[in-house]
Amino acid sequence: MEQLFRTLNDLKPGQRACIRRHRSEGGVRQRLLDLGLMPGVEVTLVRSAPLNDPVELKVEASSISLRRKEAGTIEIHHDE
Repeated sequence: MEQLFRTLNDLKPGQRACIRRHRSEGGVRQRLLDLGLMPGVEVTLVRSAPLNDPVELKVEASSISLRRKEAGTIEIHHDE
């Protein structure tokens, strides 16, 4: 039985999580890696835009914005 993992879309503002893996491919995957969203990296959800898209994340010393669709392809480890 495959365990389902949470994604960045499951975080609420102020919550932190560690990236587990990407489910994206090709250019999107490479862009996410270039932004520093690699397995093992801790991210914090800063806020969501008024219509929930995009989301702002803090990754190490940088702030980045992602579409919800992209954030949904990044699985996380998150302790509640």
